[in-house]
Amino acid sequence: MKYINAESIFPEELLNEIQKYVNGKLIYIPTPKGLRKKWGETSGNRNYLRVRNHEIRQKFSAGATIDQLSDQFYLSSDSIKKIVYSKK
Repeated sequence: MKYINAESIFPEELLNEIQKYVNGKLIYIPTPKGLRKKWGETSGNRNYLRVRNHEIRQKFSAGATIDQLSDQFYLSSDSIKKIVYSKK
């Protein structure tokens, strides 16, 4: 997050109104809800994990053991169990 001086972006009337509530403090202005992306959408991590977890479930259904999957995907046995036994 980048710091921007309010005087350089807000009109004077709006700045005066904001100063009635907050004067000399840092404030955070969130992005509108419709424009905010979910975790991992920009980087592709969300899709990568979805595909990986699907592959883990398929291999488990085909007969692979928890320990085999743990070694293959470099995850703990507990993590594999959470993926395999989830309702997705």
